[in-house]
Amino acid sequence: MRKERLIVPVVVVLSVAWVVAQYLASLLFERELARALADLEARGEVVVERCDVERGWLSSSGEVRISPVIGSAWQLELSYAARHGVFSTRVEGETRPMLGPRQLHLFGDWLPSSPPRWHARYQTLGGTLEGSIRLAPFLISQGDSELDFQGGQLSVGGQQGDWRLRARLQPWRLTDGVATLESGPISLESRYAYTAGAHHFTQRDLLNIDQLAWQQPGLALEAHDLRYRSRMQLDDSELRIDSELTLAEVLAAEQVLLSGRVAMELSRINADAVRGALDGLRREAAHARELAPRDLLARLEPELLATLVDSPRLDLTSVDLESPMLGLAARGDGALFFDPRRLDELSPARLDEEAEQARWLARIDGDGTWHEVPTVVALWLGLPLNTRDLEIDVIRGRVRVNGRPLPPLWR
Repeated sequence: MRKERLIVPVVVVLSVAWVVAQYLASLLFERELARALADLEARGEVVVERCDVERGWLSSSGEVRISPVIGSAWQLELSYAARHGVFSTRVEGETRPMLGPRQLHLFGDWLPSSPPRWHARYQTLGGTLEGSIRLAPFLISQGDSELDFQGGQLSVGGQQGDWRLRARLQPWRLTDGVATLESGPISLESRYAYTAGAHHFTQRDLLNIDQLAWQQPGLALEAHDLRYRSRMQLDDSELRIDSELTLAEVLAAEQVLLSGRVAMELSRINADAVRGALDGLRREAAHARELAPRDLLARLEPELLATLVDSPRLDLTSVDLESPMLGLAARGDGALFFDPRRLDELSPARLDEEAEQARWLARIDGDGTWHEVPTVVALWLGLPLNTRDLEIDVIRGRVRVNGRPLPPLWR
């Protein structure tokens, strides 16, 4: 009898504990989803909306719409259905990308196939999410043009404040009449770490293209092992972008046309002004109106000009290029600086005018060195044939080489 009297309280306690845990699991999932979408929007590049939301203890569903802050070039709809468990939540849904002002569905209006489905699992205790999307192969033909895509897979994972993206695309081929562009496989690894509201963030990207080929009558170019690496960081004082492009080899007529690497860094972009410009973009997007690019730049001119107050700097930290086919090599480094005085004299909205372009160009100064310059380059520039290095100076937008004005490159 004692055991029977104990069973009922135990069952009741376990049932209550399960109900509470289930309820907490659904609440935590909803909270993390809302926080993740808010963090995505905080970057200032996209607008995020949720609609048709249904919340429950055992399951929930809804739709997420992502679109650019300005313009209507694309929109992404993600439907989701979540089944909550005490320790984890399984989520799945459809990915429906739409293109153009008419918002035509890529899968359905453009491609005769159903939208790809995505799957994810959210760990309640650790607060981590792991998800993936598999892209099926497809073939599009229109007249003499054809796109043959062999499929791929995207995966995302992490937790609030630290997300990772991995993409792997199989080879694809684009044919337009007698011209053909082929690429792949392609891989992308990206990591984005940030603080609340994206006040500070660091994004690292690594793009690898195993092969890229262009063919047309009389011209065939083939590149192997292209790698692009970048690191973007926004801190208390500045936005800094460090990048590097590496080319294993670019072939033409089965000879090496180009190989090497170029590394550069953009720095001293005022951080508070960047955040202000992003806030301005969100403010304009909230008005739900279409602005021409020039009108948008005019409305954001104070914020955009403020990003330049710390004298932005572009460093070519390393240039190491070689062309065995042409017998040329380029090895050097340099830096360019922007003069931030009297910024009120400049107008980003009028940069399409030649006079305004001249005003901006006159703000640029810098210097650089081309080491061991090839003789043919010295001859081309009208310098002595025994010139070994080129000292390049930029003074108020005008280029001087070894103390002489840069001669016209095309006559």
